[in-house]
Amino acid sequence: MFATEYYTLVAGLREYALDAETKGFDAQAIIGEILETVSATDARQVRLLMAYYDCENLIALREGRRAWNPLGNFSKEELAGELKNPAHLPEELSRVVRAYNDPEGEDAETVDTTLRFEKSLFAAYYDLCSRSSSHFLRAWSAFDRTLRNVVAAITARALGRSIEEVTVGEGDVVEQLQRSSAADFGLRGELGYVDAVLAAVGDEQNLVEKERKVDLIRWNEALDLATFDYFSIDAILSYMVRIGIVARWTRLDPTRGREMFDRLLSELDGKEWIEKQ
Repeated sequence: MFATEYYTLVAGLREYALDAETKGFDAQAIIGEILETVSATDARQVRLLMAYYDCENLIALREGRRAWNPLGNFSKEELAGELKNPAHLPEELSRVVRAYNDPEGEDAETVDTTLRFEKSLFAAYYDLCSRSSSHFLRAWSAFDRTLRNVVAAITARALGRSIEEVTVGEGDVVEQLQRSSAADFGLRGELGYVDAVLAAVGDEQNLVEKERKVDLIRWNEALDLATFDYFSIDAILSYMVRIGIVARWTRLDPTRGREMFDRLLSELDGKEWIEKQ
């Protein structure tokens, strides 16, 4: 099956972003425009990428926190209903919610409810992404899970907490994080970015700067994973990852957000993309 090429949409992404110069940066509007334009099959991949924020929001709601990310697929009212009786979440996520709502029920037979809800929900999310039809989403979710696990492990070790409690999913890297006593967890030869993560999380004392450095690692990976995708859904998903980062920093630190927004614009230079063809 041939992938759909979104020439007009990709060419328009820079224009949508440029509107922010006068109207203000609106990540939700950009994502809405993308969802209206792509095919039904590709829209499912877009919603799956955005479901990460649904997971964050479900966890916050369940814990009674006010934190909310507006880039998810559901409103706060809708997710509050899903938390009680899931009907519209992906089945893998619904199963986790149902299992924790009823630890003696049928769904709890396949979900380990002795783990923190957050761990089980994100494990289900990343597993779902691993079976996506999008190459970018499969690769991105594997990277994102590993990066977040490494960051969590470094932080847990510094605080004297159990690394096993904060890592999500399974696999060789997770086992290495949980068992290794080496400064780099023995991962320097396996993960090219591990030194950058160690420097950002282990050495940087400024919390804001620490977050910024980790997000730059994430940003660069999103670009690298779509290096040869110019007009496909994978190029658009890569762009959406960066949109999410810009949106986050626009809320956290407007100055940093502006810097990342300018970088996004420079990377959306239409002439450069055309020359690559």
